[in-house]
Amino acid sequence: MKSFYRLALAGLLVLAASCSTRSPFVRVENAHFVRDGHPYYFIGTNFWYGPILASEGRGGNLDRLVRELDTLKALGLENLRVLVGGDGPDGVFSRVDPSLQTAPGVYNDTLLRGLDRFLVELGKRDMHAVLYLNNSWEWSGGYGQYLEWGTGEKALIPLIDGYGPFMQQMAKFQTSREAQELFYQHVRTIVGRTNSLTGKPYRDDPAIFAWQIGNEPRCFSDDPAVRDGFIGWLTEAARLIKEIDPNHMVSTGNEGLMGCEADPALLERVNAIENIDYMTVHIWPYNWNWVRADSLEADLDSALVKTDAYIEENLAVARRHGLPMVVEEFGFPRDGFSDSREAATTCRDRYYAHIFAKVADHTLDGVNFWGWSGFAQPAHSQWERGDDYTGDPAQEAQGLNGVYVTDSTLEIIKSF
Repeated sequence: MKSFYRLALAGLLVLAASCSTRSPFVRVENAHFVRDGHPYYFIGTNFWYGPILASEGRGGNLDRLVRELDTLKALGLENLRVLVGGDGPDGVFSRVDPSLQTAPGVYNDTLLRGLDRFLVELGKRDMHAVLYLNNSWEWSGGYGQYLEWGTGEKALIPLIDGYGPFMQQMAKFQTSREAQELFYQHVRTIVGRTNSLTGKPYRDDPAIFAWQIGNEPRCFSDDPAVRDGFIGWLTEAARLIKEIDPNHMVSTGNEGLMGCEADPALLERVNAIENIDYMTVHIWPYNWNWVRADSLEADLDSALVKTDAYIEENLAVARRHGLPMVVEEFGFPRDGFSDSREAATTCRDRYYAHIFAKVADHTLDGVNFWGWSGFAQPAHSQWERGDDYTGDPAQEAQGLNGVYVTDSTLEIIKSF
């Protein structure tokens, strides 16, 4: 009789394990993604402005959203990396507009409903979103806005005040309890939200692939105390997200070695944080001086070699920690370093194909190129209120890195 009960119990355990692996949520098993018991590899894109398009207020355009999502779905680009929303008052130069959190704990309800609607539209198409909650850069408020709210120190804007002073200021976020607590309150509000259109808590929505602590979180300092603070707030943010929502994965949004002040020891610490489910890496050949604006084609082969080396260097860390690795941001300028919608994308197409191949052979678990511009018709080189949103945020040349539906890049995407 005891053996019968042992067999029955073993059967129940096997059944339970089988049920868990067939969850509608994407999870990690044996250092790779699975969904419904099957391996999950993906080629996706960055679509930071999706929730704004889904809103009924300023900036909203539901017809365009539906058109964009249907196009992305048809291309197989089902994993979208998305900004939850901007922080701070509207009308700030080079910042996302309109803003979601206009003051600490004060939200634009129209944009919150836009986020709700965006997730509903993804669910209809069996698509997924990586939702990032913070930003080390100025274009959505992020670090600088939380510092301004928490300490009263006016947030600097790199295009006005310079990147050196800006980065020195951003290092202060790592040790500011006031700024960090305001961010944790934001985490509680968003991660703990219930969709106003469906009545479904976000934690129960399979349209969410993962929560991401921030876009390119950096410590911006060599000071050991600042670095400890950096690891500390990332650790607390990951713990808090998992406490509120145990169903979804959590990632940092870090760039890899380049986002860790090129310090391998700091990279190890970032990816050893408890409750982090997978490793993220970003690659920007032009920003990192691997290619020059006036010689993109001549520099491309060298950039591909450097890209491979960077991926392998970061992969070694992911393997040591048993983490899947996603290159969730990478971009390459249009030919001639042009921001014209009509400019060719020959070099970019080669670069994209090189990266996509690493998902096809399962070297990488996923990629999200930066970024999707789709049907946008930008009116100015620098974004202005009322212009179409593109993959290039407000502080960047509109069209330089974005992918339009008219680009030859779509043929590369289709081929993979």
